[in-house]
Amino acid sequence: MIEDSVRAEYFELLAFESVGADRSKLRETLACAMWLKAWLEKLGFSVALKSDSFSPPVIVAERKGEGKTVLFYGHYDVQPAERPEEWKTPPFVPTVVGDRVYCRGAQDDKGQFFAFFCGMRDFLESCASAPTIKIVLDGEEESGSGALLRMAESLRRELSADAMLVCDTSAAANLRPAIVAGLRGVAHLTLRLKGASRDLHSGEFGGAAPNPAQGMCELLASLHHADGSIAVAGFRDGIVPPVREELSAAEISTPGEEEMAAEIGCDPVGGQMGKSLAQRIGFEPTIEVNGVHSGYGGPGAKTVIPSEAVAKLSLRLVPGQKPKAAMDALRRHLEDRVPRGMKLVFEDVNEGAAGFRLPIGSPAFRLAADVLEEMDPRGALYMWDGASIPVLSTLRDITGAAPVIVGWGQAENRIHSPDESYSFEQFAKAREWAAKILAAL
Repeated sequence: MIEDSVRAEYFELLAFESVGADRSKLRETLACAMWLKAWLEKLGFSVALKSDSFSPPVIVAERKGEGKTVLFYGHYDVQPAERPEEWKTPPFVPTVVGDRVYCRGAQDDKGQFFAFFCGMRDFLESCASAPTIKIVLDGEEESGSGALLRMAESLRRELSADAMLVCDTSAAANLRPAIVAGLRGVAHLTLRLKGASRDLHSGEFGGAAPNPAQGMCELLASLHHADGSIAVAGFRDGIVPPVREELSAAEISTPGEEEMAAEIGCDPVGGQMGKSLAQRIGFEPTIEVNGVHSGYGGPGAKTVIPSEAVAKLSLRLVPGQKPKAAMDALRRHLEDRVPRGMKLVFEDVNEGAAGFRLPIGSPAFRLAADVLEEMDPRGALYMWDGASIPVLSTLRDITGAAPVIVGWGQAENRIHSPDESYSFEQFAKAREWAAKILAAL
């Protein structure tokens, strides 16, 4: 458990509906940023809220110290609390059940970064001298980090550092520590396939009018071969495959197929046949259909030919792939296959960020591994996470510091889903990690 005072702060932070992607929540998001500004100022940080148009502000903070400069990246925006009827507790009312806090953002990323901040406070209150600590908190990570990416170059000097720490990922099973040595990049877009000017009666016009729902199905089905491999010409150009050492370490840290099946509720057969789970999750790109919408989906029947169909797609990119080139290849593939009589429109195209991998033999990783072994005699595993933190590759380039990514999430936290949670044990681990790695640095 954590002290009552820390719990009260944590719950105050969680209660802000800081959905950065929803402009109707901008007031709540700004209030959350102001709360964090005041909290950091109490620790001696100088804090600025840097806004870009009507985007949630980027929080940039610095506390002068001695010797090394350490940068911490996190994000205070959260996913929407969609399908509230599926939540067992109110999404933005922190609720304790057993040793676990249920709330949107309980883990991703408010719980993780605030636990780190509490460990940082513990360290600052106990040490005679400390490094210079810089912080950048993103208000749009869940929707692509648009504002931070746009202003990144102007922040080059403010964010320069010797080391960068990130607490926004998972530990291995049973909370065994894990150092994330690579992340996939991400891009996304919306497809709108248009047919007639209105929905049509399927009896009067069936056989004459083109059907966008059917056409969209054909387009989406064309993206992959029967063995699950990507069928888009040029999409895989430039991929840098993992070296043997990386692949061996990933096979050790990746759950087995039975364990994965138990977690997701079906057999883990996505991706290309013949490649291992570790390869498909950590080192292979994907094109995923996130949602398809067309025509009538209510009770009973409504015999129409829909006038349009919409699909949401996301791309996970691996090192060597250039986001623009991958997106261009996808666009060419789709444009070449537009069904007769229909028009394809691309909307909300976000080319996103590239994936990256870090050398597992680097001094920063060795230091992190030593600290984590002190915390847990099992030692740390290396993981290549299939998820993305889009802005990290850009921050790495402008700051000169490779990120050391250590988080304490677990599958049961259900991030991005109803009933997100974070245990007090996980909070304590993230807090301890912060104090120990800052002391080591």
